[in-house]
Amino acid sequence: MRQVVVHPERCVGCMQCMAACAAAHSQSGFLAAAIRENPLPAPRVHVGSGRYGEGFPNRCRHCDPAPCMTACLPGAIYRDRILNTVLIDPSRCINCASCAMACPFGVIRYHRDPWVSPNRAVAVKCDNCVHRQTQGLIPACAEVCKSGALTFEEPEGAMKRRTDEMARRTAGYVEQERIGEEAPGFMLLRQLKKRAIQLTE
Repeated sequence: MRQVVVHPERCVGCMQCMAACAAAHSQSGFLAAAIRENPLPAPRVHVGSGRYGEGFPNRCRHCDPAPCMTACLPGAIYRDRILNTVLIDPSRCINCASCAMACPFGVIRYHRDPWVSPNRAVAVKCDNCVHRQTQGLIPACAEVCKSGALTFEEPEGAMKRRTDEMARRTAGYVEQERIGEEAPGFMLLRQLKKRAIQLTE
């Protein structure tokens, strides 16, 4: 089953995924209209900054088993088995924050929900854009990501591609070492190192 796969090394920190996510979960469904809504729609994917300023798109992993589901006191969090997606029923959420404390990735936030009466804050997280998928569309974050940091594909295919990429890199390093061994400077260095070892024995 296809899922949104995160490739953090490709993220450029543009935050287009956040804007697209917020718009997709707004009352209007369009960014131009969403910025004038009350309450303002909030994203369910969050781009963080790493040690060297690199971007990292953080989103719900839809864990199985899901710690947030186990921690939810009123049973507002459940799994859609068809799409293998962990969802939140906002009408049952009591805003206790147990799910947020249990989430190992820190992706659950609390926002006012215009569809809940009265308009109150409830737990909000990535829902894999189930409303878009039922229309034959892919999740908004993956659709808008131009760098390929978020893709919508089979996880097994993504893992195989990453394994192949690592294999090609490793083969490249081995080839560089082989070429380096043939260089005269490398040969001299190896002889000096061997002589130093003999002198210490």
